[in-house]
Amino acid sequence: MSVHLRPEEIEAESFRIIDAEAGSHSWGPDQWPVVRRAIHTSADFDYARSMAFSPDAVPRALAALKAGRGIVTDTTMALSGIAKPRLERFGISVSCFVADPDVARRAREQGITRSILALRAGASDRGNGIFVIGNAPTALFELIRLVREEGLRPDLVVGLPVGFVGAAESKEALLALEHEVPEVPFITNRGRKGGSNVAAAVVNALLILALEG
Repeated sequence: MSVHLRPEEIEAESFRIIDAEAGSHSWGPDQWPVVRRAIHTSADFDYARSMAFSPDAVPRALAALKAGRGIVTDTTMALSGIAKPRLERFGISVSCFVADPDVARRAREQGITRSILALRAGASDRGNGIFVIGNAPTALFELIRLVREEGLRPDLVVGLPVGFVGAAESKEALLALEHEVPEVPFITNRGRKGGSNVAAAVVNALLILALEG
């Protein structure tokens, strides 16, 4: 491989390799670009098998992005990984409250995680409709609680928390929403794998599709 390839050439070659190694699959034409970018970010082909989309998740996600709905992330890493020029094309704001001093203070006082209170802070703004969770299962569990108990209806949930405690379980709870509250679209995966980088990659893939559509 030439070291003089431009970034876009490296990305194109990476996608060619992924397509070749993945082989035949059942993903639809609107889903595969999302799955492929998750693989591209992580170099992990498990995502070709473990990703899951609620019905119409991608078209509904694209509609939310084109409408300029705000994005809330559970980590500053996920926030940093979302391409800002693409967000600006749609006038989308992106926020993360986990490092907010007031959130930290109230979390200590209440004996709960900052991720829970940060999620609540983002959900309290009606301008926010897209929730991107790549690290904290507690944030995803809280989002699901808000959907079930308080009538929150996100435009999209990207639920990809990572880890050994609660990550897989929180994603199974999100998958269950397809039958309990079918009007909430989501993109997730099964198992322990995930991460802020993969969650941001999913959003970037959707932004690219929105710009192309």
